[in-house]
Amino acid sequence: MRALLVDRTRPTGLRLGEAPDPEPAPHQALIRVTATSLNYGEVRFSLEEAPDGAVLGWDAAGVVEQPAADGSGPAAGTAVVTFGIDGAWAELRAVDTDWIGTAPAGADPGAVSTVPVAGASALRALHRAGPILGRRVLVTGATGGTGRYAVRLARLGGAHVIASTGDPDLHGDSLRASGAHEVVSGPLEAKQPADGVVDMVGGRQLVDAYSMLSQGGTLVAVGHAAHQDEVFPLGAFFGDQGRHDRSIVAFSLPACTGLAPDLTWLAHRVAAGELDPQISWRGNWDRAADAIDALLHRRLHGKAVLDIT
Repeated sequence: MRALLVDRTRPTGLRLGEAPDPEPAPHQALIRVTATSLNYGEVRFSLEEAPDGAVLGWDAAGVVEQPAADGSGPAAGTAVVTFGIDGAWAELRAVDTDWIGTAPAGADPGAVSTVPVAGASALRALHRAGPILGRRVLVTGATGGTGRYAVRLARLGGAHVIASTGDPDLHGDSLRASGAHEVVSGPLEAKQPADGVVDMVGGRQLVDAYSMLSQGGTLVAVGHAAHQDEVFPLGAFFGDQGRHDRSIVAFSLPACTGLAPDLTWLAHRVAAGELDPQISWRGNWDRAADAIDALLHRRLHGKAVLDIT
């Protein structure tokens, strides 16, 4: 099969080449990949740390080429969306059936491929934040792929949504169109405390966002784009003055169980137009270097998609 292979001799660290076809375990299906979406974490860290010849990639959409031998998962020919810790940047991918969602026939695989990391992380983070109907939810890093999903899903869930972005003048209209009631330049600019926070940034913004939590509120730490330490001032964890029972939760999508139904639900919402994947870059996978460069230099606000052709 063809695949994007890690190659340290190339400026981008990648080249299109040949790799052995994956051999699925009994609980895995073999997927013919048609599109993959890129995530900052994999191009910033996984690509940097992987050995030569590795096939990376977390998100992929495609069609079941060979169903799982143990009978779990979808049948051959089913349109699917898949998550994994590697293997998405290739024509074929072996995936645990727990990490395979079904997609409507005829759905755009590029749009559906944005679902796994960005969509499922946002959905699970909102679940972890607690009931959101009628409550205030703050999303930091709201212009990124996961942030935009979180904004829209929180609005669909009945929350009052506060979107935090570094440039409200530039991104305010699009965030309001996605469902934000308020657009602020940082957590401390919110008009009132939040009942829940979905944080994509970490560092100082996480500390500020925690200070904006109301009593009983939960902050879910999803992303760490700031690459900064979180240093809390004295008193941050006192329980008086409305600060009782607040919590911070660390988050890891691969540790979640039951992802297949989430991926299916999200894929159908995207296909129906109820969720906008906010694709800001799309091209053939032989242009992967362009997409990765744009991601690393923060020129994209939304998702980057590679079509596997």
